[in-house]
Amino acid sequence: MLKQLHDELDLAVLDAYGWDDLAPLMNAVNGSTPGGGATAASRDEAKRALDDALLERFVALNFERAAEEVKGQVRWLRPEFQIQVATRPASIQGTLDVVEGGDTSVATGTVSRLPWPKELPERIRLVAQVLAAAKVPLSEEQIAERFGGKGSGKKGLAPLIETPVALGRARRVKGGVLGVD
Repeated sequence: MLKQLHDELDLAVLDAYGWDDLAPLMNAVNGSTPGGGATAASRDEAKRALDDALLERFVALNFERAAEEVKGQVRWLRPEFQIQVATRPASIQGTLDVVEGGDTSVATGTVSRLPWPKELPERIRLVAQVLAAAKVPLSEEQIAERFGGKGSGKKGLAPLIETPVALGRARRVKGGVLGVD
């Protein structure tokens, strides 16, 4: 029964990608072809063919998604979240500029600068909020740019950034720090 469920899951994944044409190969690899008379050699051939086809398609899909991201289109795993973000008023949305070579930088767009709080807990909360709202990793300088007013956070910001990281609300990635949902 577990094998049957696993085989069904394999076929459902192929269906989700729209690659139903690979189902006969998947069935041969799983040994679930009609009649069930696949030899070890034919299963090995089917596995190599399936692996090659999947690799080719995933590489092509990766290039397709990368091209979409360069144009500013990002596909989300949770479309309901994307819809929620897309319908926010423009006054609280920022923009993302994609720079040639694949690097990204956050444009200030219409995002207003937040006042730098006097109290430490409020500073930590706001830094975590900025990280959570960011769509790309932010450097310490980019985080500091989000705050205005006296003592705008250019000094002593590093430990405030490390607090959400230590609490699992953000993570360090190449290029800076990114908030975690």
